Amino acid sequence: MAAAGEIPCGEHGARWALPLHPSLCLACAVETLSDGSASLVRRRHALCRLRDALARQALPVVQLLAPDERLCRHLIGTLLGLLHTVEDSSALDLFVEVLVRLVVELKSEQYLCCILDESQKELCKATTMRGSLPTFTLLGKLADAIPSFADILLVEHSNLVDHLLMGLTYPNEGIKAAVCYLYGKLYSSPVGMERLSAHFQERLCGLFLNTLGHAQTKELQVNCLGLLKELLKCDHFVSILMNDSKTGEESENPDFLERENPLPLVLKKLLLTRDEMLQAASSHCVAAVLVHSPSRYGPAFIHADVPEFLFECLSCNSEILIWSVYCCLLLLTEEHLFFSKCHTVYGIESLVRSLQDVLQLNNVELHKQGLQLFTEILKRQPVEIKLFTNRGVCIEAIDVLMEMVNCPVLEVVVEAVRAVAAFLRKDHLSSPPVPYEELQKLLEAALKRCADLSPPQSSKRHADDLFSVSQSHSANRNLSRVPQRQGWLLLNTLESFRNACRLAVEFQSDFMAQENAFTAPNSESKDTLNNFSEFLLRICDSLCIPVVTKYLERAVSPSMMEVFLSALNTLFTVVPNMRKKFSKKLASSSFIRLTLELKARFCSLQSNPALNQACSSFLCSLCLSLYSATVKERTSSQEEQEMSELLQKGLPQLNYTIAESLLLLAETPEPFSLDQSLCSHQHCFILLLYFAYTVGDRFVPDAELFLAIRNFLLSAQDHGDCPPPYILRAALYLLAACQDKDKALDMRSLCAIRRILDNLPDLSLVYVHCPLLLKFFLHYPELMGRFGRQVLQLWFSWGDCKQPETEEAGFGVSDQLNSVNLVLPILKSNSSILLILLDLVCSSSVEVAWKVLMTLRTFLERNEDVLVCDLLRSQFLQILQQLLVESSSASLQANRNLPVLLTLLFLVQLRSKGVRELDSTDFKLLHQVSNLCGKCRPTDTDLLQPSLNFLYWSLHQTTPCSQQRVAVLLSDVPLLELLQKILEHTWLRSPPSEPTYLSSEDALLCSGWLLVASLLLYQHRYNTEVHQTLSLDLTEVLNAVIFRKKKPILLLVSIMQFLRAVLQQNFSSLLVIVGHNTAPGATQPQPSSLQDAALHPLATHQVFSLVVSLQNLLVHVQLQKDLLLSQAVVACLETLVEYLYVKNQDVALHVASQPWHRFLLFTLLDGSQKSFLQPEVLRLMTLFLRYQSSNVISQKEISQVLQQATEVNLAELPEATARAFHLFLCQIQSSHCQVEPVQSGTIQNLLDRLVGQRTSSVKRQDIVCLGSVAVSLSHIGD
Repeated sequence: MAAAGEIPCGEHGARWALPLHPSLCLACAVETLSDGSASLVRRRHALCRLRDALARQALPVVQLLAPDERLCRHLIGTLLGLLHTVEDSSALDLFVEVLVRLVVELKSEQYLCCILDESQKELCKATTMRGSLPTFTLLGKLADAIPSFADILLVEHSNLVDHLLMGLTYPNEGIKAAVCYLYGKLYSSPVGMERLSAHFQERLCGLFLNTLGHAQTKELQVNCLGLLKELLKCDHFVSILMNDSKTGEESENPDFLERENPLPLVLKKLLLTRDEMLQAASSHCVAAVLVHSPSRYGPAFIHADVPEFLFECLSCNSEILIWSVYCCLLLLTEEHLFFSKCHTVYGIESLVRSLQDVLQLNNVELHKQGLQLFTEILKRQPVEIKLFTNRGVCIEAIDVLMEMVNCPVLEVVVEAVRAVAAFLRKDHLSSPPVPYEELQKLLEAALKRCADLSPPQSSKRHADDLFSVSQSHSANRNLSRVPQRQGWLLLNTLESFRNACRLAVEFQSDFMAQENAFTAPNSESKDTLNNFSEFLLRICDSLCIPVVTKYLERAVSPSMMEVFLSALNTLFTVVPNMRKKFSKKLASSSFIRLTLELKARFCSLQSNPALNQACSSFLCSLCLSLYSATVKERTSSQEEQEMSELLQKGLPQLNYTIAESLLLLAETPEPFSLDQSLCSHQHCFILLLYFAYTVGDRFVPDAELFLAIRNFLLSAQDHGDCPPPYILRAALYLLAACQDKDKALDMRSLCAIRRILDNLPDLSLVYVHCPLLLKFFLHYPELMGRFGRQVLQLWFSWGDCKQPETEEAGFGVSDQLNSVNLVLPILKSNSSILLILLDLVCSSSVEVAWKVLMTLRTFLERNEDVLVCDLLRSQFLQILQQLLVESSSASLQANRNLPVLLTLLFLVQLRSKGVRELDSTDFKLLHQVSNLCGKCRPTDTDLLQPSLNFLYWSLHQTTPCSQQRVAVLLSDVPLLELLQKILEHTWLRSPPSEPTYLSSEDALLCSGWLLVASLLLYQHRYNTEVHQTLSLDLTEVLNAVIFRKKKPILLLVSIMQFLRAVLQQNFSSLLVIVGHNTAPGATQPQPSSLQDAALHPLATHQVFSLVVSLQNLLVHVQLQKDLLLSQAVVACLETLVEYLYVKNQDVALHVASQPWHRFLLFTLLDGSQKSFLQPEVLRLMTLFLRYQSSNVISQKEISQVLQQATEVNLAELPEATARAFHLFLCQIQSSHCQVEPVQSGTIQNLLDRLVGQRTSSVKRQDIVCLGSVAVSLSHIGD
């Protein structure tokens, strides 16, 4: 016969030729295998060709063999025979492979039965188990290649199983490995599980465990583990393997567990090997046992210290092994012994290091599994057993979590944030110092990941489906995972934030956690609890709330909102000193409305109890926080307790929509009903509305709320029910806040409110320090007449008038609103309220009176158009008389209301239009104020300043018919003595360091000089009798002007005004004696020259010094642009030259014609088109023209003035400029200056226009207040 591999032989023909290269004759190959005389080499060659044919051209082979059953049996029998006779292991493997391929391709059960029959025969006649190895190997391979083979073997040839047991007892690990492999295939079949159950329990279990425990070769170890994995799929076999019949006491005995449960010990032994594959397989088996019941089987592994070796395996590089270990440990976390035996404490460092290493791998599932294990350990670790005994490991764990949070894969981030939430526990972080800064970075990173999430394309989902498992088709499932994962991420992040807030609260009672214990002396650490708490509040405002708000635009999740509101509720106690601002920020950001909507949507019909409780607790805390923030002096712990009980009881049942709640307010309880739920709901809703409206969150239309509150009050009145004061307070505030300007309360409603308020023992119980409520009470005459005075009394007696109880805005509005500013519009709308205020001044405490007076003062200062003089003057007289009677001279200075009253009196008089004739009230007021001044000391500036202002104003109201004003003042000797002391204080005090600041002391000096100057004027004008003479040193007066020493400008003006007055009277006034030595009995110095004698009491050098000083002041005026000073200087210079001209014309003309004046004049010109049309320039030119100073003023300057005047609109000139220009023109005409005829006509035309303008001009206010000093502009300027 031709050998295989040659061309087809002629004996068998082309039919048996297989299309291989080189060609193969199947018949020749079968004959070669059957030929007993053929060498093993030829047989192996033929077998290899046949294997290749089955592998490459199986169909032609099957087509040739299948029709001929006899041939097939012959070939199978031949191969089986060779299998048991050939001892070469490589040839045996080839025979097994060909047999398996042949049977698989023939696909006939009869050939399987044939093989099983032959195998059984062979096993029965075998004298030793060593020859059974090929049979066991073949059966295992067949079972692996043909799924039904195991069932056939067990059903039709079950006696083969006995031979398998014998194989396990034979001391050959190759045979044992083959047997275990076959057993594994048999037990992988459901039929095998059923039929071999008793076999395993009665005969195989112990033998198998012994085999596994003593296996030395890797082949046997792997096949044993393969069989074990199949067995561990069935709970029954697991129970047998773990010997689960032990009692509870035995389960706690480690010796018993080790003796009766060899499987954990065997698997631990495999974990000790350095073979990562065996370690992975062993850990798989551990997981396969635990997955059935960690509580039943976990203790055995834990007592065998298997977790310790699992943690050690985490240092490997095999992803499969790490995954397996993660799975085992994750299952072990369900058993409390895993923690109580401190395995987690032992292995936490290995786990953290493993997570660090895993981060370098591109295996998302491994990242997730490791984080899940870490999370469970963090969550389940007992509080009494500290997990992180080494702070360095804790810091490493934070670093790992930070890297995981920053991972680009969303699924990993979700698991990482879950781990962060579990990590934020006090017992995990109690080792000082607490790493607050690292925790801040971790929380901020998690929140930023949520903030950076982009909304998915299909983001609108029902809230109930947000965290549920998707039920849609697979295509939609992938789309739904994105919003689902984003939702989980945000939920886990919020849980982390909530746990951080709870952590901060828990650390408040731990002294060691307050500060960093390792901070160097005299240095400040940022790693403190206080900084961490402030960070939580700040990050909540900047990230947490915006992220949740953004997510709520797409979907609303009850579970997410429950965690979020719970976190916000905890934040109230995190930073107690920021609780007020935090609560106002939340309330002003519509959180009350949001929470009510959540309760109405998700908590009705007793659904979502956790969310309902979170919402109710949050609202209760928010309301109580707002209550404590708004109440200043009304600190009633009983009221707060009652409110707290009401909210805690009523809020969980308040699950209505806002519209339903408004309708609820109008309902009336049934008569004699014991059910208080309706009242509880009404009261809770009113409180929520009240606190929302106090911070500006008007989430109910004003008209609807106004009507609902009105109906509530009417219902309460009709039912005879009187709500608690804090409910009435809220209802009245809401009425005031929502009152429609077009519609007022009807009489029935007003009567109901009045009756309710009349039943109260004290109106302060329902008072709210708010301008809206004040306006509400003062708007209705029915309420103002009955309660107006009490409300105003409460308004001004409130603890801090500069801190209103309610604010209409949130954080963006300053808290320092002045109550005066709030009440001013109300006063302006109803001036009759002023009488009530004045009554309060008389009948209230000093504090309240002071606030009322300050309010009236500000009101008069800001509302010049309000005419209240006649209304208030008599009241002021009464109040002033009362204060003076009640106060002794010694207590006047301690009465701080008196200065305010005097200031107010001055302001009221200042509102008088025109010159007033002196009536009895004016006379009495003047007399009282004058006497008051006489009782004061020069240092009583608070009292004297407004008093002198009032006297100054009264003096300038003097007319020929009211000369008594002058007489009253000149007859008051104590007043004149006081003025003497005030004036002398000018040169006795030390000069100030700053020249521009007008102190109260300087202001009093200004008023003193101005008043004396005015007294000089009016005494001389009306020749009034003088009862007391003032004496002043002329040298000191002149030096006060010449040597200014940084005096305030107004003080210089005042002294120059006095100097003008004495110059005008030629130093011969009966009221004031001005000389060089005014002491009683002193000798006056004699003049040193005839010139000095003519100018007496002035000396020539004093005159020139004064002129130079006035010139310098005019230059100062040019720099400072001070009109008042310029008018005073020019007027003083005019008066001085007039005085000199009377005393000595040569000296006067010399002074007027100094060349320096021309330089001074051009210094005052600013180069503009109207530079000559300045009042000081025009008055100086007029002065120089009057005294014919041609070297100072020439025709050119006169022409320039006239030219500029013709180019401007005279009607637009200021009053001072127009008056100075009129004097200038008149002086030109009277001095007969050489002017051209055209200019003469121009001058006359200009004069006519100015006269017409002055007759039509409106009289302006003469007395003005400069700082706190009253100044008569006409007195200064004339």
